[in-house]
Amino acid sequence: MTELACGRWLIPDADGAVIDNGAVAVEGGRILAVGDLDDLKAAHPEATVEGGDGYAVMPGLINAHHHSGAASHVQHGGPDMLLESWLKALWLMRPSPTRLDILLSATRLLQGGVTSVVDLYSPVGDQKAVAEDCAAALAAYDEIGIRCAFGPGIKDQGYLGVGPGTCDEDFLDTLPGDLAARTRAHSMPGPDHVTPDQYLAVMDDLIVAWRDSERIEVIYGPAGPPWITDPFFEKIAEAAERHDALIQTHVSESFYEKLQGPKFTGQPMLLHLHDIGLTGPRFSIAHGVWLTDAEIAVMAGTGTAVSHNPSSNLRLHAGIAPLDAFLEAGVTTALGMDSTTINDDEDMFAEMRLALRLASTPTYHEPAPMPADVFRCATEGGAKLLRKDASLGRLAPGYAADLLLVDLTEATTPWVAPEVSGRDIAFCKVKGGDVRHVMIAGEWVLRDRHPTRFDLDAAITELRDVMAATVFPVEDHALAQELLPHIEAWYGAWDHGERQPHTAMNSRV
Repeated sequence: MTELACGRWLIPDADGAVIDNGAVAVEGGRILAVGDLDDLKAAHPEATVEGGDGYAVMPGLINAHHHSGAASHVQHGGPDMLLESWLKALWLMRPSPTRLDILLSATRLLQGGVTSVVDLYSPVGDQKAVAEDCAAALAAYDEIGIRCAFGPGIKDQGYLGVGPGTCDEDFLDTLPGDLAARTRAHSMPGPDHVTPDQYLAVMDDLIVAWRDSERIEVIYGPAGPPWITDPFFEKIAEAAERHDALIQTHVSESFYEKLQGPKFTGQPMLLHLHDIGLTGPRFSIAHGVWLTDAEIAVMAGTGTAVSHNPSSNLRLHAGIAPLDAFLEAGVTTALGMDSTTINDDEDMFAEMRLALRLASTPTYHEPAPMPADVFRCATEGGAKLLRKDASLGRLAPGYAADLLLVDLTEATTPWVAPEVSGRDIAFCKVKGGDVRHVMIAGEWVLRDRHPTRFDLDAAITELRDVMAATVFPVEDHALAQELLPHIEAWYGAWDHGERQPHTAMNSRV
């Protein structure tokens, strides 16, 4: 059965002409044609029609970096802080059921305009527990119908979040009284902790099990250099090549992660990862706030991609990534929300606008992105990061039928000049709350802002009941609070070196 999705404006991609009174013809999960609504109605008289003059039709957005959770860290009571402290502050979060974490998190993504997501997932426990948790998460993604590159990852060093190598033990040696013993008992791995080889075996099984899925793929999601040893990274790279699977990890998110490269490897961290064989088109990094020019050049030369996460970078005091430099160098650049958006709402439209505004420059001679550049990051850039730019990120014949129907009521009230581009209105005015219907692979997975494959109200009620019965982790929170000044002192003692920003946004003189 052919279906037409139509609107006042059809926005095919970041650059193509906006079609007034446009429509997309969909059949079998793919786009048959894009064009004038009347012409497509004539060509497909049997087609059902969704949308109308009060809507815009646009490609689904791609959230290139995410961590799923039913409730945000703010809703758990966790404050925004410097990353290294924030990771300890999160010890106050109550655990929630995996299925509900995925369903409720993915619902917010759909409601914010996202049709594809890269989820870096952190299972814990022994090999059996990790395998079962990942299987439950994947089943939940399959249940809701969103596209997902699901990236489980474990640690084999850096359990205390104070750096790689011997840093855990060195940090414990600085703690007074019995604080070291209590911290060791809380955070250092026990004998049942999953090993790198066991993790890789789990990944072998998961990748094979989901290889034929149209919407879900399993990728490698190692946490990042502070938590992954070089031999483990090298094994992941070998396994990813064998399976032709993607890898995504965190690199140079915080200032202290930047310092770890020269301090522990003798060079910037991305250059070190390049030397041990990680870089290439299947490899992407999240954040990259503190990348050097040399690192950016290597990324561009190897096809390594970056997920730019502007909200999270601000909220966790990481800084502002050099989006201008990424784009100017030709780095494959996507956009991610990192489950930590500026308004705590998973609104991909707001994330695009924030990315644009933060990358503006104060002089005429400095390059700055245009709205189309950022829109491309959220669509075609994400598709290229996923190596799916021949099927995702645009509304074009042969592409997957992943699209949004956006209610234009708020964006066009009280009036819009007829000369204004619908793409400009969508970029500058539309909010996540304006997304009414979402189609993925030709299926409406969100109608009137409600997921179609499960009972959202029942899931919310279930979560509330579970969380009401879950005890606040008093001892974990108290230990974290006790550790925070020692974390600050540990990093404060490092040589902070010199900083030379890509863009000078103000001046003391």
